[in-house]
Amino acid sequence: MENFLNHPIVQTEITVTIRLLCAVLLSFAIGLEREMTNKYAGLRTNILVCVGACVFTLLSIYGFPTFATGDNVSVDNATGIRDTARVAAQVVTGIGFIGGGAVLRHGATIFGLTTAATLWMAASIGMACGTGMYGLAVTATILTIIVLVSIRFFERNVLTNSTKNLQRLKINLTCENSASNNIYDYIVEKYSRLREITKKQSKQDENITKISIIIDVNTKKPMQTIYKDFQKIEGVESISIQEFNEMVVK
Repeated sequence: MENFLNHPIVQTEITVTIRLLCAVLLSFAIGLEREMTNKYAGLRTNILVCVGACVFTLLSIYGFPTFATGDNVSVDNATGIRDTARVAAQVVTGIGFIGGGAVLRHGATIFGLTTAATLWMAASIGMACGTGMYGLAVTATILTIIVLVSIRFFERNVLTNSTKNLQRLKINLTCENSASNNIYDYIVEKYSRLREITKKQSKQDENITKISIIIDVNTKKPMQTIYKDFQKIEGVESISIQEFNEMVVK
């Protein structure tokens, strides 16, 4: 049994298995954070990217012999030269296609840049596992999770005035004609980040005026806050608030 375990092929298989399992565990940690924050690339995507990068790295190390072999190949033709980085280097290029697919654009809004960068990190961690650099892989995983969690907290709670934290809302309200001018003036004075405002008389009821506004806000629970503000205004009949997709981002 001892001789079997010490056989070079068995030792190689054990090493490969350990490196693959390390890639699975570390990518699971990153994917779990992405899954908990409801991102497009979650557990499965990060695990597959990391393990795939690890497999390609292992192939570049163990999959190509240094010397040519075969019945029709002589020892004289073997150069003894092998570039182990050639296959692994293509992972860096190939992951760009996956990262590019994670980036979405809607109008002026760009989504998924952090997700793409996370997939890039997952691939690099997989390559580190494939080469057996466990310390580098573990450290990179810990730092990645710290950045994903702590920087988000920092942006939301410290950089409260940053434009990255702005949320664009579209508000539609109806009010009595007699109160429309006062409400219009109130909106213009209260919201400094007012992007658009329109006022017109309702076609269904000539006594009702419709006001539509688009504003940028960076407060916590903005919808609840705005509802409470407008409920205090006399003459407001109804109000609806929704996120406006064409917000300036991020």
